[in-house]
Amino acid sequence: MQELFKELIKNEVKPLFARQSYTKKALNFRRVEGDLIYEFNFQKSQANTANHVRFYINCMIHSKELAELQSKISGGKTMGEQAHWSCRIEEIVPSAPDRYSLTPDTDLVTFSKELLAHLEEAMEYMRNITSARDIVEYYMKRTALHLSEETFHYLLQNDDTTTAQKYLQQLQAEYGSENRWAIFEKKYAAIFANYEL
Repeated sequence: MQELFKELIKNEVKPLFARQSYTKKALNFRRVEGDLIYEFNFQKSQANTANHVRFYINCMIHSKELAELQSKISGGKTMGEQAHWSCRIEEIVPSAPDRYSLTPDTDLVTFSKELLAHLEEAMEYMRNITSARDIVEYYMKRTALHLSEETFHYLLQNDDTTTAQKYLQQLQAEYGSENRWAIFEKKYAAIFANYEL
């Protein structure tokens, strides 16, 4: 099944990504467009056997603008090309499974057709994320703590105080009753003070 997986990547997946200007390195496919790097990672399960290959698909976007902001926040420490936006494929493609499974009983024609359709849908979704602003808005809509410090810096350095204050209220409503909130509140207060707010 391992060979079958390799053939699937080589003969079906790689050509699909190549048509969309993605390059391949190991089990990663990436495309650079402006300040963003779009990437798909095929993560094989550690529990794979000779007769059963399972894998997950991770979808990621790196923003050079957010990386520069993180570097300023951390006093010059660079974060490499870590993903600023990331999810598993099933989070953006409802028809995709939480993991893919290849066994001797797998109908390869159907499997391949569904996999490629899922990848095309994921690429289409990610094409709509075209800026650092899109990434921070994605997490603000979910009232996420992920990237929250970067989000406040991003908004405040762009003089979007209204959105920053609204986001702070969202976070407080969601997490204010938790013990850890005091830590975040202190961090956020320092960020606002940094912009004389």
